[in-house]
Amino acid sequence: MAATADCDNCRANELKGQVRALNDLIGVAHASVSSIELDTLLGAILESAMNFTEMPAGSVALYDNRSGELTLRAHAGLSSTFVARDVWTVTPGGLTDQLLSRDEILFIEDTQQADYFNNPLAVQEGIRSLICIPLVTKGAIHGVLYLDDFKPRSFDQNRMSLVSVLASFAAMAIENAKLHHETRQMAVTDALTGLHNRRYFEKVLPQELERARRYGLSLSLLLIDADNFKKFNDTYGHPMGDRILATIGRSVRRILRSVDFAFRYGGEEFVVILPETAVDSACKVADRIRQRIITDSTKVLCRDVAEPVTVSTGIACYPYDADDAASLVGVADNLLYQAKGAGKNRILLREGRQR
Repeated sequence: MAATADCDNCRANELKGQVRALNDLIGVAHASVSSIELDTLLGAILESAMNFTEMPAGSVALYDNRSGELTLRAHAGLSSTFVARDVWTVTPGGLTDQLLSRDEILFIEDTQQADYFNNPLAVQEGIRSLICIPLVTKGAIHGVLYLDDFKPRSFDQNRMSLVSVLASFAAMAIENAKLHHETRQMAVTDALTGLHNRRYFEKVLPQELERARRYGLSLSLLLIDADNFKKFNDTYGHPMGDRILATIGRSVRRILRSVDFAFRYGGEEFVVILPETAVDSACKVADRIRQRIITDSTKVLCRDVAEPVTVSTGIACYPYDADDAASLVGVADNLLYQAKGAGKNRILLREGRQR
């Protein structure tokens, strides 16, 4: 009788555990539809997944199929040193590559006992057990959800059997949020260059100026124009002109920080907003852009164009040159005009210094 009672108690406890797991999974589902803002959603998914698996740390990295890179977008319980590496390339044939291509969840109960686990950063962080969850929908890879513990552990099999359901919720929610983000971006993005369009510039500049004014910060604006663009178009045709503009767009994006803004202002003109940036730093950014455009255009267009593409730039800085949006653009535009007249392929400041 005692054995029967014990058995009944075991089954009752097991059922209670399953019910708790299902309730927790419902919590993950709620988190997965809590927002269509991608970063907010990723944070909610990570928090609920950590709670569901009872793991004290974790992160979410999104995958870029074109570059083969993972970018860290949410994290919790990890050191600043560990999360400082926020972009990394998936090594072909490596553990993450196999994880993504097979769409299989990986459970490691003790990293020191797993011969194939050789991530030096994770070892330094002290991660001893982890769950790696590929986020995949209909064959499309969106990223990886990592859940970490700093001690070896045995995973509850009943609860872990539901992790694949958790992964499906998270992946579908991320796919929807990305589609929403892409749809919004199409409305404010110039299709040729991949930069924001002028309409978005006219919205962002007053907002950034107000933020700079409120907190007593500097803000710099670069107005950039492709030199001799009409000559390129007349000599090589409009398709080549489009390639030049697309190359400039890529070059500008590669130089800027995540907090900066870049726009196609119109035709062959571009504008960059550098928040919290004084004029000396803005000059350095402008010169890196100028040199990067020369380098990239030489690599990309060398077989078709006899000379590299160059740009001229006018720089205006708030609050020193102007204190409102229209005046700031006016100062930068006038300096750009002077830079073009002074020989092109140069940067001009209001003080008259040429770079």
